[in-house]
Amino acid sequence: MDKIISATPQKAKGPIRLSRNSKLFKTIVGAISDKKGESLIALDLRKIDEAVADFFILCDARSHIQVQAIAGNIIEKIETDCSEKPYHVETGDKWTIIDYANVVVHVFQHEQRLFYNLEGLWGDAPKFEYL
Repeated sequence: MDKIISATPQKAKGPIRLSRNSKLFKTIVGAISDKKGESLIALDLRKIDEAVADFFILCDARSHIQVQAIAGNIIEKIETDCSEKPYHVETGDKWTIIDYANVVVHVFQHEQRLFYNLEGLWGDAPKFEYL
């Protein structure tokens, strides 16, 4: 079982970092796909010193109801499958953020995603697209 660990040092390797193969990461992607989230991408922030997390996962929703459904499904699946609760959740009609410390999930309505432009702000980060 993967645990979210933000700063536990290992022998000369530095902090433990998540990967895209971690159970937490895969469960988040699956939960978004279950609720038909669109334009699903992950930004790999692990090599960016100023980053607040290892990954940002972003997706679009077509309505405020779908934003809530995707966010709720992520929280439920992570708690059930990974025994983790979010560090912080901020909900709104057009954008919801779910913070799991090393992975921060952003569920946007399309217009809000364009407005916040996280892909542009973190343009140095490798980007992985999911269908």
